[in-house]
Amino acid sequence: MSTASEERGAREIFVELYEEFLPKVFRYIRYRVNSEQETEDLTSVVFEKALVNFEKYSKERASFSTWIFSIARNTVIDHYRIQARRPAMSLEKAEIETSSNELLPDDVIVKMEEREKLQTCISRLSHEEQEIIALKFGSEMNNRQIARAMGLSESNVGTKLYRAVRKLRDSFEETENG
Repeated sequence: MSTASEERGAREIFVELYEEFLPKVFRYIRYRVNSEQETEDLTSVVFEKALVNFEKYSKERASFSTWIFSIARNTVIDHYRIQARRPAMSLEKAEIETSSNELLPDDVIVKMEEREKLQTCISRLSHEEQEIIALKFGSEMNNRQIARAMGLSESNVGTKLYRAVRKLRDSFEETENG
């Protein structure tokens, strides 16, 4: 049976970890989904799962980073499984389409178009390459952390990352030129 002080200590530790990892998890998920609202929702789900299961977390088995990103990866996978059963338009796209009478500033439109192109290019990568890109640039993990999270060697991550970035660059250039 845990004492009140142990419970308070665990709560404080979780709050510190939450504050440290929230932006990283959010960026990772944002790389994986097309909607800001879905990103916010899924990030909430990740930290809710982490909070509920925090007492089961053991730093001897894995770092908190590895543990939280495993939860995030599985949450995104579950999200796409559900989405495959019922396709839907993102709220952001729906808002843009329904408010076509209102003109958006050119820079906002350009940024949205570039983000859409990037998402299209990322979607052409294999699932594993998408995962590595999201962990590297979305959550700003280093190759060693990615290797631990994905169960790969560090050199394998480096090679796959290099190839994925090259494919992304080539794909983006094709969409720009074509």
